Amino acid sequence: MSRGIAVVTGGTAGLGRATVRELAKRGWDVAVLARGEDGLEATVAEVEQAGRRALGVPTDVADREAVEQAADRVEAELGPIELWVNCAMVGVFGDFLTTEPADFERAVAVNFFGFVNGTRAALSRMTPRDRGHVIQVGSALAHRGIPLQAAYCGSKFGARGFTESVTAELLHDGSNVKLSTVDMPALNTIQFSWVKSQLPEHPQPVPPIYQPEVGATAIADVADRPRRRTWVGESTVGTILGDRFAGGFLDWFLARTGYSGQLAPDKHDPRMPDNVYTPAPGDHGARGVFSDKAHSWSPQTWAIRHRRAVYATAAGTLAAGVALVAGAAKRR
Repeated sequence: MSRGIAVVTGGTAGLGRATVRELAKRGWDVAVLARGEDGLEATVAEVEQAGRRALGVPTDVADREAVEQAADRVEAELGPIELWVNCAMVGVFGDFLTTEPADFERAVAVNFFGFVNGTRAALSRMTPRDRGHVIQVGSALAHRGIPLQAAYCGSKFGARGFTESVTAELLHDGSNVKLSTVDMPALNTIQFSWVKSQLPEHPQPVPPIYQPEVGATAIADVADRPRRRTWVGESTVGTILGDRFAGGFLDWFLARTGYSGQLAPDKHDPRMPDNVYTPAPGDHGARGVFSDKAHSWSPQTWAIRHRRAVYATAAGTLAAGVALVAGAAKRR
């Protein structure tokens, strides 16, 4: 039995691909919105192999009309959209002043307005039915900007503010439609092989690095049990809290380590052509070239998945501690 119809933007590679696989495994029929025909064909085949219905729709999420037409097609061919995951992104790496303005604007168009367009398409269909769920794939970098990624960080900050505004509007209207954000750590995805980069060496995510399946599991968990905000990975928690309480120190620290920390001098394989304006041909799957450095598990994410047991254990430990203190006080 189907859990419903899910849409994943950017679902042919990286975290999006891992998310499509996880949702199909949990019983969702999945529509995938992305630009590359090769990736769409392969992703649809994987969903169908999992026993679920699938639809691939060639879409540039920066094009509002294209997103609306894709949503119409999904509902016409699969049925009402119950879950929409905004995950599409492109990357430009380099100092702000030496980044071509057109490249910067294109990245913002995909990474910010792509989320706006997807959210509009989803909510315009969900709110009249008074049901549905939109998940925004956020980042630790929506809370703390780092050097060399001004377009990405600015887009993620913008998406966070946009989502908070729309969340308040849905609450004001008494809507039953859910809106969630899942903030990610550094992930081992293909993006670091096809970003447009000015860096002298192969770019890499700032360690610690996690496999994309860690993030996909968190997204699917939030789809199962909606919650407004979820932080994935210990590094995400540390980054967000660190910026709240020691923002000035992080400015200083990142000025000294943020450049070298995004370089991978040990990776010598030739990089693919960037996908900023046109999709890279071929099917590239979920994982990138950093599996030798990536973690497949996170204690923090495990605790989120099992928070009832964690809370119960913590409560039991606290009660036992109180009992011990009370017993000691009586014996005095």
